Amino acid sequence: MGNGFSATGLRRVREVLTRHVESGRIPGLVALVGRGDETYVEAIGTMRHDGGAPMRRDTIFRMASTSKPVTIAAAMVLLDECGLRLDDTVDPWLPELAGRRVLRRIDGPVDDTVPARRPITVRDVLSSTFGLGMDMTSLGTPIMNAVFERGLTPNLPEPMPEPDEWMRRLGELPLMHQPGERWQYQISSDLVGVLVSRVTGQSFEEFLRERVFEPLGMKDTGFHVPADQIDRLPALYAPDPQTGEFLVWDEAEGGRWSLPPAFQGGGGGLVSTVDDYHAYFRMLLNGGTHGSERILSRPAVELMTTNRLTPEQNAARNAMAVDNVHISHGQGQHGGWGFGMAVRTYRGDYASVGQFGWDGGSGTAAYADPAERLTGILLTQVGASTPDSMRLIHDFWTTLYQAIDG
Repeated sequence: MGNGFSATGLRRVREVLTRHVESGRIPGLVALVGRGDETYVEAIGTMRHDGGAPMRRDTIFRMASTSKPVTIAAAMVLLDECGLRLDDTVDPWLPELAGRRVLRRIDGPVDDTVPARRPITVRDVLSSTFGLGMDMTSLGTPIMNAVFERGLTPNLPEPMPEPDEWMRRLGELPLMHQPGERWQYQISSDLVGVLVSRVTGQSFEEFLRERVFEPLGMKDTGFHVPADQIDRLPALYAPDPQTGEFLVWDEAEGGRWSLPPAFQGGGGGLVSTVDDYHAYFRMLLNGGTHGSERILSRPAVELMTTNRLTPEQNAARNAMAVDNVHISHGQGQHGGWGFGMAVRTYRGDYASVGQFGWDGGSGTAAYADPAERLTGILLTQVGASTPDSMRLIHDFWTTLYQAIDG
């Protein structure tokens, strides 16, 4: 079996990526493909849609939900060290979530509740099944409206409050589902950060930096971009869905990532580069090691990257992928969820069963494929308000899998 890529295949990857940029719909991108010891990077286009500096290999991107598979590593470190146990209740660290009540029906009033059948466990939080989350099938219900009104999710005009206040607001709400019952998106990934911080007595970022980022050499990964590096961050666009006009969702200078945030969000707060993300995903492919250093145990990596959802739980995840058509761009759609990331459970397109990773609404994607020893990372500055960045990501994977040599 070969260890790398064919020259013809890599040329096709470059041609397809270039075609997307030349279409005028994607100002710029940085793509990295790695297999075995071979790494190949393309930086194409510009930082702004009206020109500006060229994209570079070290351009810093807002990772959005592609943060989830990376920030979960902090919790895995604590599991390895017995700082957390999967089936302990979270009440000692997150007392705001003790004594939960649960909605009688998902579309009912927020005060029509029954007691939770059991407390929330660490396992529920890590597997995104603790009972609250973004639910695309429940938009417009009183409980989803209450989640948005309280600023419990990112991407609203107001930033999320600092963690203790965020927890206080979270604790005011009933759960949407019984603990452990249903997979739900986003809120659990942010809750992991609060849990880690309270267990360790450090900020979430400090713990991640000390135990994950620094050992892996991820020097450009964090929750904001320092002022002396801000020129490496492009503007983030959310094109108008009707006209395609490039609307700026976040500027670099003075934008949301220009200062340390009140809330270090594991669900979508990271900025990073292709090389930093490659180091992380390659560590997972190596069973938790980076060079001579062990970051996570091999069983911890296997636990994170194994599907934990029942078919019933997975129905909600499939609905999120398949019913939001233009974000159904392939990789995270075919199967289940581990801790913090999608895990492919069937052959839905070119990628192998067992592939893991996730995508971000800012036009980011990062996955690794153990069967092929393959990593692919594609970063752009075009949000998923239109299908353009998602189609680009889809074409990247289609061509990348064809470039495998042997």
